Amino acid sequence: MGLCCGISWLYAILVTALGIALCNIFTRKKKDLKGKHVLITGGSSGIGLSVAHDVAGRGANVTLIARSVSNLEKARDEVAGTISKVASGGKVQFFSADLSGSPEKVSLAVKSAEASLGPVFMLVNCAGFSRAQKFEDISPQLLKQMMDVNYTGSFIITQEVVRSMKQQREGVVVFTSSQAGLLGLYGFTAYSAAKSALVKLAESLHMEVKPYNITVTVCYPPDTDTPGFEEENKTKPVETKLISEAAGLFKADDVAKQLVEDALSGSFSSTVGFEGFLLTTLCAGMGPITDAKSFMAQVFLSGIIRVITSFYLWKFARTVEGEYKKRAAGKKSE
Repeated sequence: MGLCCGISWLYAILVTALGIALCNIFTRKKKDLKGKHVLITGGSSGIGLSVAHDVAGRGANVTLIARSVSNLEKARDEVAGTISKVASGGKVQFFSADLSGSPEKVSLAVKSAEASLGPVFMLVNCAGFSRAQKFEDISPQLLKQMMDVNYTGSFIITQEVVRSMKQQREGVVVFTSSQAGLLGLYGFTAYSAAKSALVKLAESLHMEVKPYNITVTVCYPPDTDTPGFEEENKTKPVETKLISEAAGLFKADDVAKQLVEDALSGSFSSTVGFEGFLLTTLCAGMGPITDAKSFMAQVFLSGIIRVITSFYLWKFARTVEGEYKKRAAGKKSE
């Protein structure tokens, strides 16, 4: 009994010492955006626009990149209104570009943005879209489009910006993945694949750019109330709707605020909500260790979380099976 008690106390002391040591190692001063240049793709709506408002409120100069000129003009005016309220003297500009198109045009947009507002200090990749469909209904054209916009576009523009960041020896890169990038779901065979590819891109890039004082953050938004989410719902199978509704619908401003806070703190993962915490903790794998709190949760809670998430998976399977039986019964009655 005495031996077990002694071992327990020793274990508690070692865990406490590890926690204190990690806090000392990973505690960073939050980066300041005042007067810095933040470039946001997909910045004309949704999470990207909310990020623009947030960083503008922190005194940043903002560049918005998207395809629609009319949406960009409206977004620019809105962000300019935020800048005027905080009286930071910041500026906002936009460039129309298709990130899935010509790499040369993307490069030109970045160079033009930097010529006006200086080197990009923070890049936030928010451009992307989702279409939820059954696997066999996804056309080759839609598959290519989803990979081009969600993955390749982020890859190309980040390449361009990182070259400049390395010269400046500082920077922040953010990729917007999705909780579906950590969990394969019914209807998201193409979307989950594209968003999970971003995660491995981010992990690899983090290792490459760390010596240059450049940090990498991946945001994993849940279902978020945006125009893109409304469009996604138009083709979403009933199984996908039932599964995703369980986690609720979040506001773009809340996701954006957490994204910016985590990115400026140097955290690799950013998410909101209980399900987001479960997923990022359980799926950390060999991902970068950037803060003590997340690391301790991964070490000591992963087993418990695996048990908890098994009930989610059971519920999802029941949902899919239930809808299958409904359709089968409907066919028999015809």
